[in-house]
Amino acid sequence: MDGWVSLRAFFGQSGPWFETGDLDGDKNSIFHDVDGTVTNYNNTFVARMDNYLIRHPKCINITEWNGVICSGTYAQVYIQARNPQNLTMTIARDEYPSKPMSLRGINQKAPYQHYQPVVMMQKGYTIHWNAQAPQTIHLYLVNFDKGDWIRVGLCYPPDTSFQVMSQIVKSQTFPVEEYHPVNSVDELEKRRTQAKYYFDNSTGLLFLFLQAKHNRESHSYCSSQGCERVMINATFRSKANSNCMTKAYPKYAKAPTAIKPMPAKSTATCTSCGASQVVFTSDPHNIYLPLEIQSLSEEEIQQGATESFIVVNGTKYSLKKTGLLVVVIDACTGTVKEDLCFPQKSSEQLEKYLGSKVPQRSVVVLASRGNISDFANIAQQLHILGTAKPALLQSKGCIAFLGLSGKFKPSWTRLFTSPAGQGLGLIERYIPLQQEAYECRRVSTSKRKDVDLLKKALNAH
Repeated sequence: MDGWVSLRAFFGQSGPWFETGDLDGDKNSIFHDVDGTVTNYNNTFVARMDNYLIRHPKCINITEWNGVICSGTYAQVYIQARNPQNLTMTIARDEYPSKPMSLRGINQKAPYQHYQPVVMMQKGYTIHWNAQAPQTIHLYLVNFDKGDWIRVGLCYPPDTSFQVMSQIVKSQTFPVEEYHPVNSVDELEKRRTQAKYYFDNSTGLLFLFLQAKHNRESHSYCSSQGCERVMINATFRSKANSNCMTKAYPKYAKAPTAIKPMPAKSTATCTSCGASQVVFTSDPHNIYLPLEIQSLSEEEIQQGATESFIVVNGTKYSLKKTGLLVVVIDACTGTVKEDLCFPQKSSEQLEKYLGSKVPQRSVVVLASRGNISDFANIAQQLHILGTAKPALLQSKGCIAFLGLSGKFKPSWTRLFTSPAGQGLGLIERYIPLQQEAYECRRVSTSKRKDVDLLKKALNAH
């Protein structure tokens, strides 16, 4: 994370940008800071400050982020509810019963409603409704690793009867395992890994454990055997509302504890933190060329920076004297054709080069070092290579440029400029190659499966 970034995360607040911030996804926003890049705390999770489903007493509030940093193990429970499917669900953690989360679901017109709260492992939760509980509830274990567990208590009218089963869901149908009742929460705790449930008639809470029995592969959200779920079918004799909060607590309230201690704050600069940038595209069949551009202003040089550079697909081209660096790349193959340095007082040579010597179908990349006032007259050439209009370069601190020599002006062409006394920082871009608009022939020999399938479908008719 660059030192000049002050707001490293922000979970929003009510207003024109985030509306009310009251959607289910807003409330459950969370990310994993694996290496401490964002928080300076390795292997922690960052969530919205008002989310007490994921907290413990040692979590660290960051008010300006509207966020909280916590250690722990987290997953989701994917809850499907039917008959009815238009209810608001309230979920409370046993350790923070006065701070429940209400979820309205996200399938407003579906035959079932679903909710996806993020939960901390090895904790207890209770689930309540704003009317009679759904007759059918499916609880899917999402992102649970083998052995991970939570205890849930679901609110029902006291005279309800149940059928509780578990099943693994994959492409084929797996047999169900029937759950059987026990006589107390203590007995349920002792038999956590077994197919058991306990219905506390005095509170209306049906207790059971959600515990993963199988390993996950990589970042799959279900186990390698399939998605593990528990299914509850309820039969009611009354129509009482299924909100048991006042009976559940303080009876089942617990003192908040941290399962995983918070790591020590890292004070050292991390040189290898964060993930490398990847290309996100709606057309995965495009071929992209990664570029990095580092231009330096005079002030940055005085502060100790040494070289401007352009990196093309991992190969660096450097500029260590005041002037401009130009790298010319074949837009069809991605091959670097030329890399030239133009020192101060060579403005006419650069203008002539850009105007008449750059081959057609070439990507042109520029980086500057130091005072560029001598090169103000190249603005017209940069306009021909892609800028919207000739730029005023006389008072700029440094510049960087991406353009294309040819009849076509792609959307990625751009001139970057900084005011005098300021820098641009490292610029990273991915340039699409082999485009027909460049008048390139497609040289990729990789077969497109979608095109093959389309051809087969057309031939079948």
